[in-house]
Order: sequence, then structure tokens, then C-alpha cells
Amino acid sequence: MTRSSVRQLSLVGTGLAAAMLLAACGGGSSTSTETSSAAGGASSAAGGGDKIAVSLITKDSTNPFFVAMQEGAKKAGEANGVDITTASGKAEGDDDGQIKAIESAIASKQKGILITPMSTGVNDAIKKARDAGLFVIALDTPTDPPDAVDITFATDNREAGKLIGQYTAAKLNGQKAVIALLDIFDDKIVSVDYNRDQGFLEGMGIPVGDPKKNGDEAKTGKYTGGKGGDYEIVGNEATGANEEGGQKGLEQLLAKNPNINVIYTINEPTAAGAAAAMEAKGKKPEDYIMVSVDGGKAGVQDVGDGIIDATSQQYPLKMAELGVKAIKDYATNGTKPTVSAGLDFFNTGVALIAKEPVAGVESKDVQYGLDNSWG
Repeated sequence: MTRSSVRQLSLVGTGLAAAMLLAACGGGSSTSTETSSAAGGASSAAGGGDKIAVSLITKDSTNPFFVAMQEGAKKAGEANGVDITTASGKAEGDDDGQIKAIESAIASKQKGILITPMSTGVNDAIKKARDAGLFVIALDTPTDPPDAVDITFATDNREAGKLIGQYTAAKLNGQKAVIALLDIFDDKIVSVDYNRDQGFLEGMGIPVGDPKKNGDEAKTGKYTGGKGGDYEIVGNEATGANEEGGQKGLEQLLAKNPNINVIYTINEPTAAGAAAAMEAKGKKPEDYIMVSVDGGKAGVQDVGDGIIDATSQQYPLKMAELGVKAIKDYATNGTKPTVSAGLDFFNTGVALIAKEPVAGVESKDVQYGLDNSWG
């Protein structure tokens, strides 16, 4: 399968998912919302009586990762007798959409909120929710600071980045690394963004600067991972964590240096766009190393097809299930979940998926990735 055909299939799948969600949610507003009723009762977002009502607020409703998380939350709601209202902004960066959804949950007197926080821009709204008595849990993206919410269920994003960085350094086998870094934003501080990016560099053995700022490391030097070697960072580009942004971002970096041979991508939709940009330049998969984070079914298949060399798999369904159950437990008996030992969040796990393993870096094969994938 060519990279163009992969990209076309990905766009079709994303378009279908978006169309289905827009049809269900009515579309057109800055915040898409859908309520599912548990235990056969009437649909309701209210928190009164014996009913436990919870809002899941994702960054958007088109990214397959968040679509899977919404589906997982609804199933968990049905299993636990919890009404789940799903809401989101229009796209990555829509703080206002998330803020409106938080305000709606407060006004409806819900018991809690599960949120993949867009940025620090939603912190004040989260505080209002907690002050109003709602139990607020972050999923996937820890808040900054971590105690802005009651607890976070997430991948260790630093570790996810380190795994793909270690894999890249080992696979380079001493070759010079000419690196493109495809992030989410260049105008917002988001923990998942800087942790994956800087974790990747740390895994490569490249020193980073400000722990909450991407792009301030030395642009040339030595990487110490694997056999070690020279590196050159061509630049960081914001992609919005989507396919179109991935393609445009890499096109801009290729214009600066056509010799890019290492591509870090914030997630697998971004990787699909980057692959299209490389194909347009006549680059073959064996000409470069591309790594990512997500572990969705399409992304793992891309690993199997040689489009992505390795990806760090995370588990959004587990995040959603744990979050729903935690709010139910808190609402019914006051029990609060606890963080993982040595961390300020509950670690939902990560595994490196690679078609071709490398010495010194633990990984799982493609079949394992497919068996544990989502989407």
C-alpha cells in the first residue's frame, strides 16, 4: 500500500467518524454534546436524586483517540449505572469550547467531570467546577499544575516519548540524525506536548532545556543513545495533532532541510500526514525513521506496513473506564482514587510497538499492538 493510499483511507475514516458524531450531536456549535442514559432511564445531565451524571469533555470529537474514549466512557457508564454526557471543543486549541462544557456540567449539577484538558486556559473553569462540588478527573493529558484536578488517569507521556527516542537512537546505529519535531502547539503550554517531545529527545540522549518548553535545546550536538552520533534539529512545527497539520508541518521543515531522516510525531494522525509529505518528496520508508504515540488500530497497522517504525501504545478505554468508576465510587461512598507510586497521576500503562525490534529497547510486536489497540 502506498503512503498516498494510506493517507486517503485515513482521511475517509476520519471523515466518517466526524460525520457520525456531528449527526449524533447536531453539529455546528463550538461544543458538541451528547447524553447517553444508563440503566434504561430517561436521558438526563442532571445530578439530582439517585442518578449519577458525569460529563466527558474531550479536546475534539473527530480524533480517533477521543472517539474511542467517548465510546469507552459510554460503555463504562452503562456498566456502572452512570449517565455520560460527552462534549468537546471544535478542535485542538478550542479552550472556549471546553470551558462552556464545564459550565454546563456545573449548571446541570452533575457529580463529576472527566476531561482531557486543552491547556492551562481551562484551569479557572475546572476550579469553579471543583468549588461547586464536582469531582474532576483529567484523562490522557495531566493538568498543569497536576493538583488542578482531583486526580489524573493517563499514560506516562514522558516515558512514551523516551521509548520512541531510545528506539530511534538504537535504530540509527551511529548514523547522523537530522530531526524534525512535529508537536501540537507553539502558543500553548500542554503537558502531553512537552512531555512527549522532550521525552523523545531524552530517549535519544539529547539534553533538553526548560522542562515545559519545546524547541530550546541545542540545535546541533551529539546524541548518546544507542551507539551515539551527531544530531541536527531542523525545527519544531505545530500541527494541531492532526493529519493536515502533520503534512504541512513537515513540508515546512523539508523546505529548510530536505535531508531529514528522523521524524518525531505527537500522534499517529500527525504521522500519517508526515508520511504523505515524505512520499511527495520521493522519500521511501527505508530513507528515514518515523516514530509516534497512540497505538490505535490504524496506527499499529501502519507500523506493520512500515509507514511508522515504532509507536508508544496508550489505552484510552482504560482511562475512561477507570474515570467513570472513580466518580461513581466517590459519589456513592466518598472513596477517592490514589496515584501510582512515585507519580502525581495514575499510570494507565504504555508499551512500545515495533515491527523490527532493536537491541536494548523492550518492545511488543505488531500482533500484540493490534490485540490491544482501539479504534
